[in-house]
Amino acid sequence: MDQRKGILLESGTNELEIVEFSIGKNKFGINVIKVKEIINPVQVIPIPHSHRNIDGIIELRGEVLPVVNVAASLGMQSSENPQQDKFIVTEFNQQKVVFHVHGVSQIHRISWNQIEKPSEMYQGPDTQVIGVIKLQGEMVLLLDFEKMVTEINPDSGISIQKVQKLGKRERSDTRLVVAEDSPLLRKLLHDTLNEAGFSNIEFFENGQEAYGYLESLAQSGCSISQEVQLIITDIEMPQMDGHHLTKKVKEHPQLSAIPIIIFSSLITDDLRHKGKMVGADAQVSKPEIAELVLLIDQYA
Repeated sequence: MDQRKGILLESGTNELEIVEFSIGKNKFGINVIKVKEIINPVQVIPIPHSHRNIDGIIELRGEVLPVVNVAASLGMQSSENPQQDKFIVTEFNQQKVVFHVHGVSQIHRISWNQIEKPSEMYQGPDTQVIGVIKLQGEMVLLLDFEKMVTEINPDSGISIQKVQKLGKRERSDTRLVVAEDSPLLRKLLHDTLNEAGFSNIEFFENGQEAYGYLESLAQSGCSISQEVQLIITDIEMPQMDGHHLTKKVKEHPQLSAIPIIIFSSLITDDLRHKGKMVGADAQVSKPEIAELVLLIDQYA
């Protein structure tokens, strides 16, 4: 797994690898960069009065980790063959979480532009699906694992309270561009950045839409520095990821001077290297919104 990650980290392309897993007959995916290892189920210790989506806790090499039941999170049936289930051990948002799934099949390497945004017709407000991938005549649904964890533990997400601890702040005229695919996080970022004094924000659902907007500004002949003072981008997004967006902006003669902050659950030592490689000015791990605000002050 680590060797495969290393190959991806050096690629510099708009690509990712996903681990395909199943819940019942449905196929789902998780970014391989989030995955530490995949193990057979071990003894789970139930925790009284815990969240309904938590199976309990396990001990793995001296660490006590929570086990999230993905089927329960998705409102689906329990496994018919629990002895064949798998535990996916993950790390993101500066925490380790185990996801209980019904089976793991294979790893696919794909481009972000193969991932389609879910249609609003079937995407309700509580959906966990952030992308649809067509593979070998089947559909694999990419899930929002950050949302799963935040629904269980709201304190693990972005909160206005973290910004309020910075104290009273003046209103800012700074113009921001934000690329973030999660509707939940776009709303949270809107509210927290407004609380921090930033109200001139253009939100985009993926890197491709954000780049299209920036490129249209460059082609219009306007002063880029007056229209956009800073870009904030997630990494995982359909169509174009944040690393590819950063690379394209930094290679564009009229856009390259705009500071870019990568704000992602995937900020690790290895991914900081990749962010630096494509020219990011700063990188912050979700949900450290207060640190993001201080960096906006610094770079904008």
